Amino acid sequence: MTQYFATVARGLETIASQELENLGAANVRPAFAGVHFEGDKTLLYRVNLWARTIFRVLVPIAEFPCYNAAKLYREVQKIMWDDYLEPHNTFAVDCTGGNEKLNHTHYTALQVKNAIADQQRHQFGTRSNIDTQKPDLLINIHIEKENGILSLDSSGSSLHRRGYRPAMGVAPLKETLASALLEMAEYTPDLPFVDPLCGSGTLPIEAAFKALNIAPGFYREWFGFMSWRDFDQTLWNQLCQDAEKSQRAELPSLIIGSDRDPEMIKQAQINAEQCDIIDQIQLMQKDFGEIEAPADKGIIICNPPYGERLGDAQELGEFYKLMGDVFKQRFKGWNAYILTGNKELGKRVGLRTSRRIPVYNGGLACTLLKYELY
Repeated sequence: MTQYFATVARGLETIASQELENLGAANVRPAFAGVHFEGDKTLLYRVNLWARTIFRVLVPIAEFPCYNAAKLYREVQKIMWDDYLEPHNTFAVDCTGGNEKLNHTHYTALQVKNAIADQQRHQFGTRSNIDTQKPDLLINIHIEKENGILSLDSSGSSLHRRGYRPAMGVAPLKETLASALLEMAEYTPDLPFVDPLCGSGTLPIEAAFKALNIAPGFYREWFGFMSWRDFDQTLWNQLCQDAEKSQRAELPSLIIGSDRDPEMIKQAQINAEQCDIIDQIQLMQKDFGEIEAPADKGIIICNPPYGERLGDAQELGEFYKLMGDVFKQRFKGWNAYILTGNKELGKRVGLRTSRRIPVYNGGLACTLLKYELY
């Protein structure tokens, strides 16, 4: 059993822990902005392919005291890097965290890079090149107080990048957060789903991925572990084949996305086409005031502007009031959710919340407001 660490958005540790357990992880332990877990190589590949709410899967290879740059350099040089890297391979170093003496992530990453390169020069007379876009080996150094943890990044790029998206809206919701919101809203495939502010389609597409049992990583062409020495192509091919076979052919219920901006709907349609679900979900240009409930029950989720992002908060008050009126008049029997980072705007909805769920959208503290509409 190998030790792994999944990085997640702040506040999503519990949801990610449950997801990892469902994927077969052992000894799952949530931490701040991440989850420790254990498993074999099959699990490592499966989590990268199937996890909906995590960013990266790190494989820790060393932990050591790390109170300044010189100590960091010495500790990194103790690792036998030829076990992981040859001079013809490329690598990159990513740094998170810090302490009093190591308080600049670029500088800290540079110390790790120099230690590895110097070891290679001494051993081989040459060194690996740096490739920040698609390195053969992506290394993470995490500094916490006077301790350093060095890990290999099995994901390569963040798993919120599903691999289908050529088109992106002005302020897109990360796919990982969208998937977490669906969990918080207790969305199940048998329920109709509506996002009347869908932008470039992230929430409807994530709902469709879940409802059709599409692996979130199915459309990605590359993961970090694919360039590792021990990459098992046969195992990976089998997991991808199993994932494809497990997909459902049709949605059990409606998934609808709408937006008043026709350009946003074009982007959503392009994204839906890229992952072959354009014929499954309904995407339409429609003003919020024109939306109607397509069934007598379901889930509606809204991610409106909240001042910090796209519009002025004072001008948004009337729109929040409109959301409350539309919910109350047209969505009886539904559960409605609004993600907002502005408490005063939340009050303008004019409906009593049944739950208030803390959540972070990037670094912004937000609340997911739940309304049970009767």
